[in-house]
Amino acid sequence: MGESSESPNSRNFEKFNLYSRSLNTYQIALYPGDGIGVDVTEAAVAVLDVVSKKRGNFDLGFTRYEWGVSFHEKHGYVAPHDYLDTLRGFDAIFLGAVGWPAKLPDNITLQPLITMRQTFDQWACVRPARTFSGVSTLLKTTESIDLVVVRENSEGEYVNNGGRFRRGFPDEFAVQTALHTRRGIERALRFGFDLARKRRKRLTMVTKSNAQRYSFTLWDDILEELTPEYADIETDKQHIDAISMNFVRRPEFFDVVVASNLFGDILTDLSGAITGSLGLNPSANLNPERNTPSLFEPVHGPAPDIAGKGIANPAGAILAAGMMLDWLGEGDAGLEISEAVETVLNSGALTPDLGGGLGTEAFTSKVIEAIYSR
Repeated sequence: MGESSESPNSRNFEKFNLYSRSLNTYQIALYPGDGIGVDVTEAAVAVLDVVSKKRGNFDLGFTRYEWGVSFHEKHGYVAPHDYLDTLRGFDAIFLGAVGWPAKLPDNITLQPLITMRQTFDQWACVRPARTFSGVSTLLKTTESIDLVVVRENSEGEYVNNGGRFRRGFPDEFAVQTALHTRRGIERALRFGFDLARKRRKRLTMVTKSNAQRYSFTLWDDILEELTPEYADIETDKQHIDAISMNFVRRPEFFDVVVASNLFGDILTDLSGAITGSLGLNPSANLNPERNTPSLFEPVHGPAPDIAGKGIANPAGAILAAGMMLDWLGEGDAGLEISEAVETVLNSGALTPDLGGGLGTEAFTSKVIEAIYSR
């Protein structure tokens, strides 16, 4: 299956691998996927290699799986039938990006990712977005943006309920139903409230109860029930159309935003646009109970139009690698990665999507140099 324990980018960056082996080992499954997912995964692993060897108190073992569109072309499926059993024993999973619509429909290439999230109960999808002083944005505001979207990740609109009927006939129809449970909503909101307590103590819940009279009135009711328990948190709710407007009109207002699966997916793409590029945003798909591996990835997709050109922005993937280390209990190492990315971005060393001229490897080298010089 194309498995390897060798760091994918060790040849390009081995001059930085100057440190002694460390003590505690975390086993990481690499699923680079398609398009630029391969490039940004190599960048993230190169940075992880340097940080682990520099700090010397932990080690990372990587196993790479060549699943995705190319795997489908050879075998007729995106990932092996036992891929969940294969991944279950890892400490964490790192995903690059999946999809190549010109070759295979997205609903096929994305299915392993959605199945992983649901089977491993990675119910808290945490997606931060912030501005950097060295990165221009499309907005006129001079206020900094620093928000986190907590996306309910296990149910909602992404549960496969429904079907298409009378295919090919004039009266063909489709039924797609969303599943929202009290348990799923409550744990997502509590996660958001707890996160807000560690940040600026403001939580906004996304709803659409003026039109979705069953599902989102349940969200509204549970928010109202929980709010007295979190009296120290400033709380409000906004309809999805209103909050989409307000992400553009006054994004500095938002701290922690809790949303359903679909609404969270849409808003986090928008958060990338308003902070400079979707290439900047990391994502953590967490199983807070820690009885299955959590999954880390950049928010962006595979970008087939620039695949193989060496110009993809690896910042989101590198920041996701930092979130992974923090989740594994190596918070200082994760912070070192995020601060190095911030240093590079604020210096104006940028990739083409941000208006700069650095390729993927050059940007990664800058981040590694920032870590190495600390």
